Parts: sequence; C-alpha cells; structure tokens
Amino acid sequence: MHSRLAALNDWVAAVAALTTPELIHWCDGSAEEDALLKAAMLADGTLHSLNSETHPGCTLHRSHPGDVARVEHLTFVCTTERDDAGPNNHWMSPADGHARMDALFAGCMKGRTLYVVPYCMGPIDSPLSRCGVEITDSPYVVANMRIMTRMGAAALARIEREGLERAARGERGDAFVRGLHSTGELDPDRRFILHFPEELTIKSYGSGYGGNALLGKKCHALRIASHQARTEGWLAEHMLIVGVENPQGETHYIAAAFPSACGKTNLAMLIPPEGYREQGWKVWTVGDDICWMRPGADGRLYAINPEAGYFGVAPGTSAATNSNALAMLDRDAIFTNVGVTEDNQPWWEGLPGRPALDWQGREYDPARGPAAHPNARFTVSAKQCPSYSPKAEDPQGVPISAIVFGGRRASLVPLVFEARDWTHGVLLGAGMASETTAAATGAVGVVRRDPMAMKPFCGYNFADYFAHWLSFGGKSEKLPKIFHVNWFRKGSDGKFLWPGFGDNLRVLEWMLKRCEGQAGAIETPVGLFPKREDINLAGLQLGDEAQRRLFDYDREGWLAELAAIGEYLAEFGPRLPAALEAERRRVAAALEAGAGAGSVSGAIRVLEDPALQRTSP
Repeated sequence: MHSRLAALNDWVAAVAALTTPELIHWCDGSAEEDALLKAAMLADGTLHSLNSETHPGCTLHRSHPGDVARVEHLTFVCTTERDDAGPNNHWMSPADGHARMDALFAGCMKGRTLYVVPYCMGPIDSPLSRCGVEITDSPYVVANMRIMTRMGAAALARIEREGLERAARGERGDAFVRGLHSTGELDPDRRFILHFPEELTIKSYGSGYGGNALLGKKCHALRIASHQARTEGWLAEHMLIVGVENPQGETHYIAAAFPSACGKTNLAMLIPPEGYREQGWKVWTVGDDICWMRPGADGRLYAINPEAGYFGVAPGTSAATNSNALAMLDRDAIFTNVGVTEDNQPWWEGLPGRPALDWQGREYDPARGPAAHPNARFTVSAKQCPSYSPKAEDPQGVPISAIVFGGRRASLVPLVFEARDWTHGVLLGAGMASETTAAATGAVGVVRRDPMAMKPFCGYNFADYFAHWLSFGGKSEKLPKIFHVNWFRKGSDGKFLWPGFGDNLRVLEWMLKRCEGQAGAIETPVGLFPKREDINLAGLQLGDEAQRRLFDYDREGWLAELAAIGEYLAEFGPRLPAALEAERRRVAAALEAGAGAGSVSGAIRVLEDPALQRTSP
C-alpha cells in the first residue's frame, strides 16, 4: 500500500531506509486490523488479557518499570533561534537534533514492523482539525492511536486531499505533521523526544509510554499545534471542555486548564449533586485534556477536542469520585500499569476488593508500594462516556462562555474569583502555580509555576505565548470571561476544605450566572470575588474557618505571590509583553493601597467610598 501523495511516500521510504524494518504496514484503522494486532500482542506478551466476562475487549499492558511517565527533562524544542524556544523549553538546534536522533534511529527497526499511522486530530471534516502521520515500530502505539485519534483511511484521504490542493496552489511544504517513533531499547540513557515546530516534525526514541510514544497527544496536539496556532491565529491549549445545561435547557461551554492529575477528567465528567439533578441540571463532556479554540465570525471563541479518546489516570478513579469514568471502563479499554485481582479484573487504589498482582505482574506485596503505579492509565473511546456530548463531533466546535485556570494549592488561593478583564485573566493564567503530581518524573508535591497548565507543552517561548493570548483582547466584546479556581485549599488540620467532585458545579453555576449578568461580584485587589449568597452552599457543612479560607484573601500573602510571579516573568527578559508586567504592577499597587484589608469583608470596608466601590451586576 502507498499514498496518492508523493511527499508522504517519499518520507516513508526515507524512514524505512534509515530504520531498516522487516515489514512496512500502512494502517487503515479497521476493526479487523485492530483485532489482528491485538491478537499478536497477546501472543507475544505485549498485552495481557483481562476477565472477558466483566471487561470484554479489555487488555492490560505493563510498561518497563523505567518508562512510566512523561520525561520533560529529555524533551526538546528545536528552533533555528534559541530564543524562539524560550527558557520554558530545553533547546537544541535543528541540525544537532536531527543528527542525534537519526543516529539513534539508524537500523533500530531491524526485525520489526514499521507502521504508518495516518490520523486526524479533531472531527474528520472540521476546519479546525489538523492531521498527522506517525511512523512507529510499536503495535501498542497503533492500538492506542486508533482510540485516541481519528486514525486510518479517512485521515489518509484528508491528508492526501489537502496535500494535493496545496500542490495545485503552488504552496510549498506539507499539510500534515510528521512523527517518527521507536521504542528502541527502552534505555533511559538513549531516550529523547524532539520537536521541530518550524518543520512540523516530531522525533521520539526510547520510550513506549503514553505521551512519549502517542505522538498525536502532547507532542502534536500541544507542542506543535501551539506553534501552528500562533501562526494561524488560534489557541491550542491544555484544557478540558465541558458543557453545563441548566434547568431551562440552555447549555454553556467551559474550557478549563489544570495541570495533569489535578482533576481535569473528574471535572470534564462531573455528575451534578442530587439536588441539582432533580432540578434538571446536566453536564456534557466534550473533552478532558486538550482544547483547540478559534475565533468565530460572531467574535466568540469556538472549541473542538482534537482527541477521540481518553488517556486518563486510573488511581483515584472510583464510583465515589468519577462514576462516569468508571462506567466506560468495563469494555474495549486498554489499561496500562494497573494491578489485577484474583479473577483477572483491572484494579487500582480507590476500587473495592484486593489485588492479586501489582503493576509489574508480581504477587502484590504492600511493602513494595501500591498495586497500581501512581500514573497508571486507561485508554478508552470518548463515545463510551455516559456524559459524552454529541457536540464533540460538531465540525464548527462549541462556543466557549468561560475559561477557567486552576492549580493544586493548599494555601493562599481562594476557591474561585474572576478576572476583571482579558488582560488580567492572562496574568492569572501566566502566574498559575500548582503542586506537582505523579504524571511527570521528579519530586511530587513541589509548587511550581505552570502558566495555563502549559509549562511542559508550549512549543515556543512563553513570552511570545503570553503576547499571543493578549492579542485576542479588545478584538471582541464576546470573548469568554476568565476565572481562577482552587479545589485543593486545606484547613489548619491539613484536610481539604471543599468537597470537590460533583459539588464543583456550585462554582460553575456562579461562573455561568456571571457570564449571563445574573450574579454580582465584589471587587478586591486580587479580582472579583463571589458574594457568599450567590454561591449555593445548601447542604454543605462549611464551618467559619472553611468559609474564611475559601472565600477571603490574604493581602500579605498575595503581595508575596505577586512578587514571586514578577520574579518568574522576569526570566523571559525583554520579550515579555510590557502589558503583562504593567498588569502585575497594577494588581500589586492595588494590594498596597488596600492597607488593612486582608479579606473580602475588609475589601468591602475599604471600598465603601462610592468613588472606590464597584460591584458588578
């Protein structure tokens, strides 16, 4: 098999000459192909069968113990000019990058099959979608890409059509992203992931894990796409997309950015509390991880989820935390690095019962750690989610009413507040910080700056990225409102103050009322805070300390936070947009002027002068 597109055929031939595979297989994405690949992986031990009665069509993959998470320290952006990659990325020159990677790829597929995987990120007919081709020697990658993208014949047809149209117009270059991957020897000393945004190219060697190997995910959908988005005038973001339907049958869509393993999937699949369900509230899942947004003719931002499946964190997913996620995992899913029970069902911490084997296939022994790796994953089609939104396939995308930034902060940051305007909202996103989780290698629980949750994923200089965000301001009065949330605030006893999960809808309800002009807000130097009576707290047991910490602000703490944000932003030097630093200084000055005010109630007193007070209807 080959393509109608000469450029694609030539590239496949060149890669084959470099990697010297035994066979070349062009993937068509069919069920028959998938069944044959999985049968072969079950035979050679790449996959393990699970209980066919309780989990039909489900399989388990155990990755190498040294290959279990993203490897940000081995991930590079290769631009001609070092400053274009920015201090937020590890940089390598394109010439050095290609030389290093091609030396690793030379002969690496000897005795293996080279798979050509054409895929489309987003609905196959959407003008917002973009296509790619991944070449890999991993059938496990092929099986996952079939779930995570629109992979196969339809994607190849779009790639060919767009390529031929570009050629007819006399345009140079390809319309698809080229990704080359090999598991290599799974040697961490010979493991690199390189991105060439100016060439729309990705090269990944030495890992078979998740986003290191499924090149349509973080590599294409964020690092390369963020570069494309800046060039073409849109946004490629690490955000979930959720639709909230009120009792009147009106659905508003929210895009929200959280670092990995900080509750994106739970929020994307939120189940309303019982009282809300009785009133008719519904939540629709469009996407749980990545959002591509483009301005529409009406001035609003329209978003698609470029992915077709979920690559979610298993530990912590349970009937209590996310029953929607659990309900979609009883069939046709691929589990990675989970434990198994005596009757061969997948198991991880948070589920009932007891494991028999741990994630490495050893007899479970608590002394050796958890049964499931903390970053154990599931791969499953989005359409299996009970809250799946048919709008996920809408070629035009869904209109975004609100953008939410959030991180995992035990202190300082309140439950929710609103940015005054777009520029202030960009500052909130740029200064976002979170405590690290097991989704990436390194220490867990360390607070780090993670602008827009894009620190590991932005494919170019953050200073230019902030400028790109700022460029949308003032172009339309219909841009989404921007909010910041923190579900993870703790009390003096070290316990979480907010119940989270389904009760987060109470916060989303206030946001949407703000978008509709149906709820007020109190202006503080930090931002617009909710009036307590405007958030439905009925049925929650929130004591005085909890309410104070969740809804007030600490003036001295925020002055220190603004100073720390300033130090962080200064790392980007003269490329940092002046407007962003001016906004930071404005907020800091407002905090300084509010001497004596360290709470929302204090802010009200300070703003009692009609010349200073402003509450938003």
